[in-house]
Amino acid sequence: MAFVMTGSFSFAQQEEGQVNPNSILNIPRYEQLYRVKVWRDIDLREKQNKGFFARGNEITKLILNSVKSGELADIYINDSTITKKSKDDFNNGLISKPGATLPPWDPAKDFFTGDQVTFNGKNYEAIVDSKGKNPTTSTGGEWQVTRAGEATLYLASEIYKLVLVEDIIFDRRRSRLYYDMLAMEFSAFDETSGTYKSLGWFRYKDLEKLFRNHVKDAIWFNRYNTAENKNYADAFLLRLFHGTINMIENPDADTISDIYTGMGRPHKEAVWATEWEEMKMMEREHNLWEY
Repeated sequence: MAFVMTGSFSFAQQEEGQVNPNSILNIPRYEQLYRVKVWRDIDLREKQNKGFFARGNEITKLILNSVKSGELADIYINDSTITKKSKDDFNNGLISKPGATLPPWDPAKDFFTGDQVTFNGKNYEAIVDSKGKNPTTSTGGEWQVTRAGEATLYLASEIYKLVLVEDIIFDRRRSRLYYDMLAMEFSAFDETSGTYKSLGWFRYKDLEKLFRNHVKDAIWFNRYNTAENKNYADAFLLRLFHGTINMIENPDADTISDIYTGMGRPHKEAVWATEWEEMKMMEREHNLWEY
C-alpha cells in the first residue's frame, strides 16, 4: 500500500553542542563514526505491528487519552519539533466529518416525528408531532436529545498510520549500530481529500516517558505468548515493529517515491527501492564492523 504524503518534511532539530536534545541515547557527535537520518512509514494494521494495535488497547488510544488529560502536552506541527501545535488545533484535526447545522426550534412551527432542531446549544429529535412544546421543558416526551448534527471524530482504531524519524548511528567507541528514535507522527485518512492528514508530531522521548508511566495500558501484545507481552517502549527498543523507509535525508528532502517519480520510473521500482535501501544499510553496518 502506497502512502500519500501530505506534509512537507523538515529536518530534525540540529544539535546544540555535542548531543541532540531530542535523543534518547545521547551519543555525542565525536563518538559517531557514521550517522544518517531516515523516515519510516509504519502501518499499524500490518500483522507485525498488531501488537501495538490490539483491539481496545491501541497505542493511539493511549496517545489520545494522554493529550486529552494534558499529560502529553507538547504537540508539534512537523518533525523539527520546534513549533508547537495547540491542543485546540489538535482536537480540530481529529474531526473526520464536520457537523451539520440544524434549524433552530420555532414555537410557532409544526414539528413532526423525526424532525431535528437545535435549542440552547443542544440538538433534539421529535418523538411525536407537536407544536409550541419547548424541547427543554416539555413533559410529554415530545423531544429527545440526539447526537445528530454533531461532528464525527476519528476513533483510535482509525488512526493507524505513523511516521517515525530516527538517526541511525554507528558508535565508533562501542563498534555498534544504534537506532536513535527522535520523533513520531500520527496520521488519519481524510476521505474528503483522499490523503492522510497529519494529526501531530511528538518527541519520542516524551512518548517513551508516557509508555513507562502507563505499564498497565502501554502493552505490546504478543500473539504467540502473552507471558512475553512487553511495554511499548521496550517493543520499540527491540525493533518489534515493521516500518518501510520512506525517505533518507538528502539535500532536496525528496522521498524515495519522489526521486523515482522524477526520473519517470514506475511506482513499483520505488517500492523495491525502499527494501533495497534497507539492505544497503545492513551491508553498510557489516562493512563498518570491519572498519
